Parts: sequence; structure tokens; C-alpha cells
Amino acid sequence: MATRKSRTDGAAPSAARRKKAGAPAKAAARQPNRKAKSAPADDAVIAAEKRASGVETPARRRAPAVPGPGPERSPAVRARGRGRRAEALKPEPEVNEAELEASLGEKASGKNLVVVESPTKSKTLTKFLGKDFMVLASNGHVMDLPKSQLGVDIDNDFEPEYVPIRGKNSALAKIRVAARSANAVYLAPDPDREGEAIAWHLASQLKGVKRPVRRLTFNEITQRAVTEALRHPRDLDMNLVNAQQARRVLDRLVGYKVSPFVWSTVKYGLSAGRVQSVALRLICDRESVIRAFVPEEYWTLEVDYLTPGGERFTARLVRVGEDKLENGQLRGDAAGERAAALADELREAAARIVGIDVKPKRKGAVPPFITSTLQQAASNRHGFTSQRTMQVAQKLYEGMELRGQGSVGLITYMRTDAPRLSDEALTEIRGWLAREFGDAYVPEQPNLYRSKKGAQEAHEAIRPTSIERTPASVRPFLTEEQFKLYDLIWKRAVASQATPAEFDQTSVDIEAGRLGLRASGSVLRFPGWLKVYGRDEDDEAEEGRLPELEQGWALSVASAPNMASRPSGETSADEAPAAPVRPEQHFTQPPPRYTDASLVKALEDENIGRPSTYATIVTTITKRDYVEREGRSLKPTDLGMLVTRLLVEHFPDVFNVEFTAGMEEELDEVEEGKREWHHVVRDLWTPLHKDLEDLKGKTGAIKKSLLEKTDITCPSCGKHKLVKKYGRNGAFLACPGYPECKHTQPLDQAELPVPVEGKCELCGAGLVARQGPYGRYIHCERRPDCKFTKPFTLGVPCPQCGQGELAEKRSRRGKIFYSCTRWPECDFALWDKPVAKACPNGDSPLMVEKTYKSGMSLVCPKCRTKVAAEPASA
Repeated sequence: MATRKSRTDGAAPSAARRKKAGAPAKAAARQPNRKAKSAPADDAVIAAEKRASGVETPARRRAPAVPGPGPERSPAVRARGRGRRAEALKPEPEVNEAELEASLGEKASGKNLVVVESPTKSKTLTKFLGKDFMVLASNGHVMDLPKSQLGVDIDNDFEPEYVPIRGKNSALAKIRVAARSANAVYLAPDPDREGEAIAWHLASQLKGVKRPVRRLTFNEITQRAVTEALRHPRDLDMNLVNAQQARRVLDRLVGYKVSPFVWSTVKYGLSAGRVQSVALRLICDRESVIRAFVPEEYWTLEVDYLTPGGERFTARLVRVGEDKLENGQLRGDAAGERAAALADELREAAARIVGIDVKPKRKGAVPPFITSTLQQAASNRHGFTSQRTMQVAQKLYEGMELRGQGSVGLITYMRTDAPRLSDEALTEIRGWLAREFGDAYVPEQPNLYRSKKGAQEAHEAIRPTSIERTPASVRPFLTEEQFKLYDLIWKRAVASQATPAEFDQTSVDIEAGRLGLRASGSVLRFPGWLKVYGRDEDDEAEEGRLPELEQGWALSVASAPNMASRPSGETSADEAPAAPVRPEQHFTQPPPRYTDASLVKALEDENIGRPSTYATIVTTITKRDYVEREGRSLKPTDLGMLVTRLLVEHFPDVFNVEFTAGMEEELDEVEEGKREWHHVVRDLWTPLHKDLEDLKGKTGAIKKSLLEKTDITCPSCGKHKLVKKYGRNGAFLACPGYPECKHTQPLDQAELPVPVEGKCELCGAGLVARQGPYGRYIHCERRPDCKFTKPFTLGVPCPQCGQGELAEKRSRRGKIFYSCTRWPECDFALWDKPVAKACPNGDSPLMVEKTYKSGMSLVCPKCRTKVAAEPASA
């Protein structure tokens, strides 16, 4: 099952470790201090699973390590690793509940016990519940399926076997002891399926307690919400529990039955997930389209015209004679020659305005955030990954220390798919808008937004718990990332209840002989909700403003180049000003790769996964090396492409979008009480079991069919052509004559040292460049005798210090970024790839590459001005 990483991820590295990793300082943030759950692919689990499944461990060869800077692990480090593994295998020590009774029982006597998930949440609740309550934390899940075995009795209607999670004995013992002395017990994990399952498991541990055990749910951690929940406690909702239980069993069946097949055919230690593999398929399918894409040439033709009063504006060719140009594009053979000829014609033709159309346009407010839209907006505006967004949101939800107020929950529950706002929130927001901006910004009736099918209407949208806590008022108490996310949530919630923005959309038709041109523009007449929220960076930019024009006016082609965009009318030495008549060559672009934001949107559109799983889906496939990040884009690795092809080919009934979406709908029906959860599990197990039976005895042949042969003859034995394989360090080439021939070598020549210009600064020997674990670098050809190394730069000067250059680096998490070679003296860093092109407004000496729906663009990192990237060659 896709577990909730925001509850289980470990603490973030210290600032010193983040600096050592070389990641941009602003991108680092604190994470909840919780233990990370071990993945099913841990060595001990894999070995146990192999024994359980009967899959033989394939003979393995260590892949050649990718050369790079950094020492080998010392014997002491290896010994510590062995010690930790041995410690993990020891039985967990028993907790003496009698001793706990003496210390904790008296404190809990006569009180009401409230059990939540996290210590931070516990601290926030304790502040306003008072002395009659004791609040304890379970630290997330307390029970789960066993790690070392399947834990699902397939022959007994898929009954799961739950065991206490290692490390939770102490927390469970404290809860049991306190419950025996308390007046009443309230279980208050988060208000969703997973929270209900945690409450169910806690209740199972309290069966011997002769006290009423009730369930509390609240969408925000405020005194008002918790007090209301205490007035209306309820019993456990077994429909919610069973929906979560069905998901857990489904994921376990897929992971533990399909993963051994992937081990035996591709690489030891890989794993397959029910939902993650389908998300990976979306990414790989998009990559296949990109690789097969053939660019097509087209041309556009723009003209700068002058009005009789000397004002300048731009029009685009849209018609030649009676033929309308689709999207204003000239296509086909000799399009460039036609564009040049038409440009000559336009320079000489008399032009006049033949039509002006002005239409009022209203753009309604956007709904408040749900989980998916919050992740998309945080990615587009601030470059946050989905996991980072949810980790920061979790802290804002559980409580932040505000001076004079203690721990305060700043936002409502952040795992939701319903854009509904409570009546109290609507009243508060509308009152704030009227007070701050006036009645013109408050609609007559509250703006209501429709939920998608299957949304949990009991939940609210993500909003601040109090509109009066403006971003500016809480900024001193938040980290940079926490402030950015809270600011986004607060503005979106307030803007959702504001009036529409109003524009005047103007379209001007121009006739120049037999040619027709069009100029378009819009003017913002009333900002409405945009006054609060602003425009998203990924939105299509509003068209520019046009001068005052009248029908029948004669126009003339501007005689001078357009330098209006230059602050002082100057251009750089290597960039000519735009000519008044501009035929421009373009090439069609393939669809962009998915980003965190666009993948979450695709998953939501396809009904794959749920709010609690979006973040972990992306995290899981990147950690498994199925996907790597290029800037913000998610690019499948060769391993990811291979695993996807393997799963789709041999499990066509399970790893497809329609089947996975159908399973989500069935889980929703379980939650609504319309379907029995064992039947849902059987719907998946039946085709999965059939596919597994069909594959028995075929793994050897499948493994051979997956080997990618090369034209390289083995340099050791000379008998075979090398094949591509996957090892612990990634892909490599090996001789298929193993074990007689054990030759291996790096995958391509880029991983081998390549001579470069220059001399070693230490010994004067030659220099070579090679690929390392943190990017390309240069070192002395006499290595290891000479230790000289330096970064392989992009040739872009550092804009901060002016002395170093920007180099590509890779963080410890595998994310590519770009920083100054003079670090730590200069801490300049960017996530987006820099380009040695100055901002047209003069705000920055460089631009960065960004991918939008419309393709690649260059963006100024300071003023956010966007210009088209250089067209790719055909």
C-alpha cells in the first residue's frame, strides 16, 4: 500500500549536512522527526520473500561502480552497518507495564484519554483540552502486515494477519496503562480511511480495557472543532476500515507476488507496486511519445504597425487571399520561402483597420485547495515536490509555536478531495474581504464549488483555521517553506470567495492588400479575486494591451527595429533588435515530460490513487531509480522503461490505467457500504493469479529476451557480444559468457575518462573528465596518485560573485541542481538549468529553462519575464 510518507519519513539532515550535499539552501526544510518505514525491498525482507515464494536467487555480478570523488567506506563504517542489521533482527524488548502503572496510571486516573498520531498534534491538543484530559501519541500506525511474509491468507478469503510494528511496544503499553485508569478513551487519528484503520488497530489493543472507547474526528486542530467533536463522539466506521484494509491487502498481493518475478528477470531487489507501477507507465508512455516525435517546421509572420498618432502595436498574419491560416502558421514545402515573399509583400502593401471587436470577459475565482491542486500549485509556484508539500502541510496542520499562543494548528486537514468550505469559514472570509477591499469584492452569494465523483463530502477544503492569521502576521514564526505554503493556502481560500476578474478582450482585423492580419489584447478592468491570489506562473499570459484604435485608420509599417522592450533602447552585442516585419521559423514540440504537478493532475483525472497517496507515488518511483529528475521534469530511466515494458507485457490485466481506476471506484463503494471488501480483493487476485500461473517456468526465457545486445565484442574472451545488464550501481555491460568470462565495463564511453584541455594545478599532468555520482567532474589523469579535482562547468558565470562558474551537481536525494564552483564562499544555487542569456529587462545576466504546457521557455529568475527558447533544429 502507498503509505503516508508525511507520517513516516525520517528527520531531515542538519544544515551542515545539507550544505555538504550541495543542495540549494532555500530548498532544504525541516521534516517531521519520525522514523521511516522500511521498504519491502530491504535485504532481509527480499531474502525471506524469496524463500516464501520459491523463487531462486539469480546468480549476480556486482556492476562496475561509477567512478567519482569520495573515499570507499571504511571497515569501521561497514562494521557499524553490520551491527545495525544485527540489531534489527533482535527481538524487541518487552515493556514492564507494572512499572508504567506506577508512574503513569496515577496521572491518568480520573481523566479522559485522547490518543492521536503525532507528538506535535498531542502538544497542540493538550494546550486547550485542559487538566481533565491526557493526550498520548501513537506515532503513526501501530500494527501492520508482517514484513517477512505475505501476511494474507489467500485460502481463507484473503484474511490479513496484523502484528505490532517494531518499535511501537512502548507507545502501546503507555496507551493501555493510561486507558485502564482513564474515565473514557477517545481515539482521534486523522479523519480519513488510514486514520480510521489506525483507530481500529488501537481499539484492538484496548479490548481488555473496561472503559468506553469512542472515535473523535475533526478537520482542524482548534478548540472550537475539538470541542464540537467531543460533543459528538461516534463508533468506529468499519466501512472506512474495510476500504483501507482492502487497499492494504491489494498492495501486498501485488508487491509480494509480482516483485519476485521482476527480481528473477531484471535485477535483484526491485519491486512492483499496484498504483506506483501504473503511474510509472504514464511517465514511460509519455517518454515513448517524446522519443518517437518528429518535429515539423512551420513559420509565422508578425508586423509592427504605427497608428496615425505614432503608437506602435504588433499584428500577426492570419489570412492569405481567401485561405485562412490555421493558428496563423505557414506549413508545407518551401514555407520559409513563402514567408519571406509574404514579408516583402507586407512591407509594400497599404494597411488599414477593417474591424474592431471589444468583448467583456469575466474570469471566475478558483476553488480552494484540495490535496491534488495544492501539490500542483506548490510545484508550479515554488518548485516543491509533492512529498515536500505534504510534509510542510502536515506541520502547519498539527501545530506551530506562535509567540504568546503556544502551539496552534494553522490549516485544516490537508488530505481531502472536497472543495467545500464550512459556513463559519465562508462568513469569516466574506467579512474579511468586505473590510479590507470593500463590498465590490464580495459576491452576493458565497461561491460554491462542485466536488468530483467519489469525493468525501464530510471533509473540507484546505484552508487556514483563522482568516485573521494573515501570512504577514505569522511569518516570524515559520520557516521559509512553511511561510510560502501557508501564504499560498491563505490566499487561495480568501480568493475563492471573491468576485470574478473582469477584462476587455479586444480583437483588431487589418487588411494589407490580399493579406489579412489580426492583433489581440486584453485590459484588466477589475481585478476581483486576482487582487488576492494573483496569476499562476504556469497560466497562459494575458495578451498585451493595445493602443486606442479606430476602424478605417490607415496604418504604416514601422520603419525602425523594435527596441521598446529594452530599458534604455539598447541591445546586447550578440542580439539584434527585432525587425518590424518578422518571418520566424518554428518547430513543433513534443508533449512535455511530466512534472510533480502535471503527474498529480493526470493521476487525479484518471482516477488513480487518492489524496493520501499522490505524494508517495512520486517518491517511491524516484527512490527505486525508475524515474530521475531533470530540473522539475520526471524522466524515466532505462530501468524504469524496462520494468514497465515487462509488467505491461506479462500482467496486462493488472497494470493498466482503466483497471486501476476501476479498483479505486470499488474501494469507494466499500467505504460507502455498497460493496464487500473481500470481493474487491478477489477482483484483482483472479487476473493476477492467472498471469502468475501462465509465467511459471518462463522466467529464464523472459530474462534472456530482455537482454539488450550490443555490437561490442567482449575484450576479454572475444567470443561474445556484450549485453546490457542492471546491477546495484545501475546499468552496465557484461559478457553473456558468464561464469566462464566475468568481463564487465561501464555502459557507455561517457562514463570513461575523456581528456580535456588544461593541466593539473598540483602536478602539471593532463586532465580528464568523467561522470561521478554527483555529476560530471574533472580530475588529474594520475589519479589516485594525484588528488586534484574540479567541477565540470556549464560555462555560465556566477551572477552572485562574478568569479566562479555554474556547474551541474546532484543532491543526495538524486535531484539535479546548479551551483557556483566557489562554494562555500559563494552559496548561489538554482534548481532550473541556467542559460547564458540576459533578461530582456536587464534584471538578471542569465535566464533559466522551464517547461510549460506550451513547451520550453526561458524565464528570468528575478522578474519572471518569459521568452521563447531557441527553436530546436529539425
